[in-house]
Amino acid sequence: MTIRIVLADDQPLVRAGLCAVIGDAPDIEVVGEAVTGAEALRLARELQPDVVVMDIRMPVMDGIEATRWIRSEGLSTRVIMLTTFDDDENVYAALRGGASGFLVKDMVLDDILAAIRVVAAGDALIAPGVTRRLIQDFAARGAATPPPRRELDGITEREREVLTLIGRGLSNTEIAAELFISVATTKGHVARLLSKLGARDRVQLVITAYDAGMVSPSG
Repeated sequence: MTIRIVLADDQPLVRAGLCAVIGDAPDIEVVGEAVTGAEALRLARELQPDVVVMDIRMPVMDGIEATRWIRSEGLSTRVIMLTTFDDDENVYAALRGGASGFLVKDMVLDDILAAIRVVAAGDALIAPGVTRRLIQDFAARGAATPPPRRELDGITEREREVLTLIGRGLSNTEIAAELFISVATTKGHVARLLSKLGARDRVQLVITAYDAGMVSPSG
């Protein structure tokens, strides 16, 4: 099954480079290109791609706003944000807006392809180390005022422990070791958290843990 993607970036060289990388992958096809967020939204509506690789900073409509529209309209298309990360304080806002992960523009080629496949399969691209760095950078920059704490009802004490560790950026293997349970049991807890909290993916669980005050950007 071929993964259909739209590339949205106002820099022609970036789009050309990604097209060249993706062109060598037999299971991924670029079906459209956009230079603004508004064009990305239009192509998402018209072409119904599996994934939009979306730059954060674009003219007319930025990638964050385009992502919010894609999610609010209930499109099945998933979004990977494209960012420089080191100098972009908007990554957290992009994830909160509905992105399923992000690519850093200097990532190695194999990681870019792997990320597209992961997100197209319905998962989220948020590696443990990236999660920790994301939250730390968000706090260091003071990008936003912490939101009011979200109350979590209906989850067990063990699920609360697992959610806290997810929010700290631990992988399932690390959570299992921390709580002295099996990886399979950990996966079960994660699946129940996704269901109970109405979270789309692991990215939203991280945000939920932050909103509930279980973890803080300072660690």
